Amino acid sequence: MKIATFNINGIKARIEALPAWLAQANPDVVCLQEIKSQDKDFPRELFESMGYAVETHGQKSFNGVAILSKLPLEDVVRGLPGDEADEQARWIEAKVVGKTAVRVCGLYLPNGNPVEFAADGQPVIAGKYGYKLAWMARMRARVADLLTSEEALVFCGDYNVIPQAEDAAKPEVWARDALYLPQSREAFRRLLNLGLTEAFRARNPAPGQYTFWDYQAGAWERNNGIRIDHLLLSPQAADLLTDCQIDKAVRGGDKPSDHVPVWIELDA
Repeated sequence: MKIATFNINGIKARIEALPAWLAQANPDVVCLQEIKSQDKDFPRELFESMGYAVETHGQKSFNGVAILSKLPLEDVVRGLPGDEADEQARWIEAKVVGKTAVRVCGLYLPNGNPVEFAADGQPVIAGKYGYKLAWMARMRARVADLLTSEEALVFCGDYNVIPQAEDAAKPEVWARDALYLPQSREAFRRLLNLGLTEAFRARNPAPGQYTFWDYQAGAWERNNGIRIDHLLLSPQAADLLTDCQIDKAVRGGDKPSDHVPVWIELDA
């Protein structure tokens, strides 16, 4: 089972690039982020014609997540539990019925910028940054709850977290950014400490491998990237892992997203 995550930065803008990648890469399941579309406006017929079932959790102009699957989907859940007042569309999950059932959770974690800093130089845990850390705490609670099922679980998406210095071409530039602040990285480690495996690092320990390049300042041409798109696996899913790769070449295509797909192969 090939499972991919891809922040497409707008389904309308990627209406040609996304199908082209799907035809070339042929993933069984894809979790999309930043579809920037309401459910009723998502071009599901296009992807259904390619053999994919489509489940979306969208909102107008911002955020939005989706799952495309060539395998049957069951028990679809929209929205991250823990805050009924949160209207941002950032979480979708479903059970994928293959040789082995796998619950796939697609997420678009809040960016968290801009961050305010106190006089002592510490970040103020409020506003957008407070929302980011609170969202990560809610995610940790959801992950812990799902782990009790002892199912194969895949938590994939745009985490908006640079886990370590080797995950940025210029880590010093990100020192006061919400993606790299110590509190963000610690919250990411707390997820891993539940017993999850970070699929890419389990298969590819070398530095200098990125999933995002800004559109500005020639970031792509200079390979000035960061790695913020991750797939975290429960022990049952990690036991099935056979490969994990970044489709870097997609960034050099026509009208690309600023992110590229990351995918895993499971013996499932």
